[in-house]
Amino acid sequence: MFKVTGKIALEEHFATEETLQDSLGQMPDSVGPELKARLLDIQKRRIEEMDRHGIDLMILSLNAPAVQAVPNIKEANELARRSNDYLAEQIALNPKRFKGFAALPMQDPELATLELQRCVNELGFVGALVNGFSQVGDANTVRYYDLPQYRSFWEQVQALDVPFYLHPRNPLPAHAPIYDGHPWLLGPTWAFGQETAVHALRLMGSGLFDDFPKLKIILGHMGEGLPYSMWRVDNRNGWMNIPANYPAKRKIAEYFHENFYLTTSGNFNDQTLIDAMLEIGSDRLLFSADWPFENIDHASDWLDSASISDNDRVKIGRTNAARLFKLDN
Repeated sequence: MFKVTGKIALEEHFATEETLQDSLGQMPDSVGPELKARLLDIQKRRIEEMDRHGIDLMILSLNAPAVQAVPNIKEANELARRSNDYLAEQIALNPKRFKGFAALPMQDPELATLELQRCVNELGFVGALVNGFSQVGDANTVRYYDLPQYRSFWEQVQALDVPFYLHPRNPLPAHAPIYDGHPWLLGPTWAFGQETAVHALRLMGSGLFDDFPKLKIILGHMGEGLPYSMWRVDNRNGWMNIPANYPAKRKIAEYFHENFYLTTSGNFNDQTLIDAMLEIGSDRLLFSADWPFENIDHASDWLDSASISDNDRVKIGRTNAARLFKLDN
């Protein structure tokens, strides 16, 4: 077995005391103490796990949904700033082992832009991770980021030349009666992937990447099911020759291939990995564990033994991320 050393992992979460319940509230009480310990730790057990499993660097991000679930714009902005300042302090304690993704108050595109600029230009963060749609004004009003008012935000993301990680969250109960009576389908089992895949498709179909062709979007969990479905998205009912009814100028798969990167977070399966490689290419796949919700040893041991070439193993484990985040510069 060829073990990849110097791995870079980039869907790795932490919580503050303010955001801790956002994660604990979604889990059984039986795992609460262990999950709490994992989420609040940055400098001890996390580094021990990294050392044991060949991870040189983690890019850290706030747990979900956190900022995105705060309908009050002012409070969302203040929570994002406090969380980002805390993360910057933790990174400063061990800058060779950690980098940061900015949490952003996407409830307000202008405030999100300002916070992204601050995090990249002043705090040295390497991008942003946002937990899906944002609730704005009240608990049942949501905004997705394909909407026109976000174009100025995306313009700045492209100008800063940093990746944007679109991370899952559950749909609101009022918007998803299909899950009624089936709570087991929520979270990573199904709802996370479905919610995030639709959001990503909205971005692609909106014409966003026609306006800003250099945007770099990251999806976790091997693409939230999209690699398996991409052909059908563009070729549905092909004999009917019906034009696609969206503003984008090109096929959806073209944006997926040119503007998206996928991580292995929480999806440690050879068949899924090979499907993603066939669809998007091994140059756009990135190692991640999804700690503390998944185990680092499960992620690392799987990548080291997956049925792929050692050349692809190294690219996925380290060099693709180093290039994307300009870590060797």
